[in-house]
Amino acid sequence: MRIPRIYHNGSLTTNTSIDLSEQASKHVSRVLRMQSGDSVELFDGKGQAAVSQIQSIDKKCTTVAIPKLPPLSLRPKIETHLGQVLSKGDRMDYAIQKAVELGVSEITPLFSERCDVKLNAERAQKKWQHWQNIAISACEQCYQNYLPIIHPAMPLALWSEKLQGDLKCTFHTIDATSFSTIALSRTNPVKIALVVGPEGGLSNEEVSALLSKEFVTVSLGPRVLRTETAPVVALSLIQQTWGDLQ
Repeated sequence: MRIPRIYHNGSLTTNTSIDLSEQASKHVSRVLRMQSGDSVELFDGKGQAAVSQIQSIDKKCTTVAIPKLPPLSLRPKIETHLGQVLSKGDRMDYAIQKAVELGVSEITPLFSERCDVKLNAERAQKKWQHWQNIAISACEQCYQNYLPIIHPAMPLALWSEKLQGDLKCTFHTIDATSFSTIALSRTNPVKIALVVGPEGGLSNEEVSALLSKEFVTVSLGPRVLRTETAPVVALSLIQQTWGDLQ
């Protein structure tokens, strides 16, 4: 039987009792209907995971104990930073969930010229927390023990100005090349950044600005992909070429 995984925002230590958050306690007691003596795996989002045993359980406070701490998990072979232009509906949620499953290291929601999503400060904070919860749930599901960083939403121009990376990619038809061609000249990139535009795509001016900041245009094949599909395909190709899907 698969042991449920729960994110714990704190240190994992042996020989001490650990209180789960109220949200985690509610999930363990009401959704999973677990009982004292059952096992649950905790992970701290920083590479540490350990199977623990429930000592007491309540919808507001569940206490567990960790008998043994295994070594830290290995980090993904390559760091990836996804800049995803905001989109309406559940497209952004899908993109974040699948990016986490594919081992993304950082995600920055972006505003662009053709982005039709507007967020005031209060709504932006609520959205950030929502995306954080999606990332946590995805880590719980896919056995990823390093929680990706979800940055606050910001304009594309500001994000690209500060961005660091051995390889920076945008997806466009202008002078585009393939990941397999790039791989011939860049054998060991450590950190790859990629920007995915909105439903209407990036403007020519935005693409030109990215190219001036050492971005390269990359092709994802002959078909035009949806904004939530493009990061899935791109991250899969990156992981197959340089990462842990080889």
